[in-house]
Amino acid sequence: MGRLFRLLIVLILLAAIAFVGYAYLGPILGADFSAPQEEIRVPVTLQSGNDS
Repeated sequence: MGRLFRLLIVLILLAAIAFVGYAYLGPILGADFSAPQEEIRVPVTLQSGNDS
């Protein structure tokens, strides 16, 4: 049981290292992490506080 737990911990650590490495090296390798920029206009109707 201890070997299985140790293997699980090692795999989690390797996955974390790979994730951080991809975050740093992704833009160099051509990955684009920027959010798509798009203007959104929604009409809003405001009500005054005197409509009692």
